[in-house]
Amino acid sequence: MENIEHRLLNDYQRHFPLVPTPYTHIARELKTDTKTVLNLLSELNYRGKVSRVGPVFKPNLIGASTLAAMSVPGEHLKKVADLVNGYSEVNHNYEREHFLNLWFVVVALDQRKLKNVLDEIQRVSGYEVLNLPLLKEYHIDLGFRMDKNSKEKKYQNNRYESTGRDSFDPAKEQPLIAAIQAGLPLKERPYFEIGEPLGMTEQTVIQKISDLQSTGIIRRLGVVVRHHELGYRANAMLVWDVPDDRVDELGKKLSLEDDVTLCYQRPRILPSWPYNLFSMIHGKSRQDVTDCIERLVKKLELEEISHEILFSSQRFKQCGAKYFVNDHG
Repeated sequence: MENIEHRLLNDYQRHFPLVPTPYTHIARELKTDTKTVLNLLSELNYRGKVSRVGPVFKPNLIGASTLAAMSVPGEHLKKVADLVNGYSEVNHNYEREHFLNLWFVVVALDQRKLKNVLDEIQRVSGYEVLNLPLLKEYHIDLGFRMDKNSKEKKYQNNRYESTGRDSFDPAKEQPLIAAIQAGLPLKERPYFEIGEPLGMTEQTVIQKISDLQSTGIIRRLGVVVRHHELGYRANAMLVWDVPDDRVDELGKKLSLEDDVTLCYQRPRILPSWPYNLFSMIHGKSRQDVTDCIERLVKKLELEEISHEILFSSQRFKQCGAKYFVNDHG
């Protein structure tokens, strides 16, 4: 059973089967039965190791999103974090070791709603909110290999392309996106369960999800894990003050490093925030992360590039983004 759990967590974070009975397909590959796979995924979800089995969408193709930061006195941090958590548009909220100590992600239906949420948090809390929208992505995947010694190559996505934006109409696919954003049902025929209340056939649901993947709207489809519960208990946001004409060069280099789980460009906000390139490093321990950063700096010859390390010290909220209200349950 331990081997089956390991493979579920490691092998099915992407390329989830687009067939009528995907869990049966997985069970055959794992030489077990459908009930065992479904029960184990339910248990992993209950234990917090798995957030959901479902899609991860490409940022800003559906709705609008941003990373925001605040500087909150320690004695008021919990109260302000609770305020931020109260917004359904907030899906990640962390304390980090920096004078800007509260960092959260907001995903809203559009830019107007996004601005309203940020403005309201600033007004109600009484603390300034820095808005740091995504300018360019180099690597956003957040898949975690269970075996760090695996010879599997790092998953390569279309890092430098803005795939799908021109042809994609979010409103047209709103019912389906609303139905799958929180994950696929842990039922023998999940695509049938999704399609029935929407008036879609099982095959239509499969085809639409396939289309969303092929156009890059769905970044990956599969088991979405929680890194902390898998033993990656330390993470740091490694930020760089890169000359503007070198951002692409360094962003592409960092994105190819196995230990970099996120890499993207965001704006500077002077004078309080001089950094324009963000990267995330996850490790089993703080020392692992520190050692990894030292190796990266040396390997890529980045000693002259100003940077800061913002370790995460507390997780206030972590869940999947909610783009639309699901009217069908």
